[in-house]
Amino acid sequence: MTSSPGVPVHGKPPEQAANRLVLLDEPFELKDLTALRQAVAAHAGRTRLPPERVADLVLIASELASNSVRHGGGHGRLRLWTTDTAACCEVADDGPGLPPTYEFPEQSPDLATAGGRGLWLVLCFSDAITVEHTGERGVAITATINLPPPDTT
Repeated sequence: MTSSPGVPVHGKPPEQAANRLVLLDEPFELKDLTALRQAVAAHAGRTRLPPERVADLVLIASELASNSVRHGGGHGRLRLWTTDTAACCEVADDGPGLPPTYEFPEQSPDLATAGGRGLWLVLCFSDAITVEHTGERGVAITATINLPPPDTT
């Protein structure tokens, strides 16, 4: 897979860390989405994320994975990892990718509009988002949630 550096869309992604701990690396398709959400919840629940941020990460993973199924060829791959400062969720697929002129919505799409809320929700609940086009087809979107500082007591 050829790739270019990820383009930050929102926030500042964490610096690349040598101490990246991979928690989950799973291919998925439509039938796997429920189990994928459960796996993300289980793995994220063992990080320093508070319970409400674990729920946010599950929502982010679910929306990105659902978009891969719907727009990215019916399947994708989810990777979940932590660094010293963040929990990161990447969803990649080999679909057509985002159009070059695509802009993440700044507000919720109109209620009369069908769809279009998934990436808006990801934007709302993450601290940073990076979009990386992977070759001729496909995209990898990484959403980051900052971890609270480690307990010093």
